Amino acid sequence: MRALAALAGLTGTISHGFPSEFDMQTRREFLTGTVAGAVASTLILVPTAARADEEWAAKMFEKTSHDFGVVARGSDVSYRLKLKNLYKEDVHIADVRTTCGCSAGEPSQTTLKSLEEAYVEITMDTRKFMRRKDSNVIVTFDAPLYREVTIPITAYIRTDVVVEPGSAQFGAVDQETGGEQTLKVAYAGREDWKIKSVKTGHEFLEAVTKETTREGGRVDYDLVMTLKPGAPAGTLRQFVTLVTDDAENPDVPILVEAQVKPDIEVKPAVVSLGTMAPKQTKTVQVVLQGKKPFKIESVTCQKVKDVFEVRLPSKEAKVQVIPLTVTAPEEPGTLDEQLSVTIDGRKEPVTFRAYGKIAGTGS
Repeated sequence: MRALAALAGLTGTISHGFPSEFDMQTRREFLTGTVAGAVASTLILVPTAARADEEWAAKMFEKTSHDFGVVARGSDVSYRLKLKNLYKEDVHIADVRTTCGCSAGEPSQTTLKSLEEAYVEITMDTRKFMRRKDSNVIVTFDAPLYREVTIPITAYIRTDVVVEPGSAQFGAVDQETGGEQTLKVAYAGREDWKIKSVKTGHEFLEAVTKETTREGGRVDYDLVMTLKPGAPAGTLRQFVTLVTDDAENPDVPILVEAQVKPDIEVKPAVVSLGTMAPKQTKTVQVVLQGKKPFKIESVTCQKVKDVFEVRLPSKEAKVQVIPLTVTAPEEPGTLDEQLSVTIDGRKEPVTFRAYGKIAGTGS
């Protein structure tokens, strides 16, 4: 009886501290075969809890190591390591550090709600360091439990190929105009070295190379990258690949980043309706901002009917305010709708999302 009492106290402690996934697993194991062993020997064993404690944080990461491969000296080398909170409790990142000055890590956010996703931006310094570099990114969590996850990273930084600047940074680009960036690629070694082709992997991104120098074992190229008009609005983050005639390491990756701005933006892109009672009515303001005056023809829903009503502005303007009136459905649940705004003379509609919850009668 004493052993059973002690066991009950232990499982209660585990239930209070561990994420729910491990809580239930631990209870099942203790209440089946493990219980019999504990009672028979009057000893309480906790290896299951220890294993859970070791693994819960690492399980959130998409992978637990990363190899940047072979990269050019001077290039901007980074990787966004995704993680997802798999548990009911909030997860908090207390610190991200590395074991070498050649690398760094930065979380996109420090607190993750249940099922929320984030990433740790891992970078490698290719300007001060050369050849093979190994490091570790250590992510420290202090909630719901203390745990450190070590992410080994590696890269080989070439000494014969230099890229300047280290990446193609377009910054904010108008969707209808696109943009252009030029990088310098310098090689020192074989006199007959050449770039054979460039792979972009994106239909709106073009890249061409222009040889500018070839003498004394030195070869220089201009790498001209063009972001074509019509690229999808939002964040573009892409690696293009220089394909060289090197036998062992032909590929040289180069990072490309841009923030493509549409001609008309919706604010907010997601309209939060909060929690509404059945048949409750609420009016919110949706703002459309353009680079030039425009006129709204219509607003349509994708799924639900008789829930949204709009009062359309009658004149052209750079800024249009749409009063959106919502009448909550009678059935409780989630209200998640995409609305399309048709603009006079514009081929594609502008879209935004309305999201809320309909409370039940007992809420």
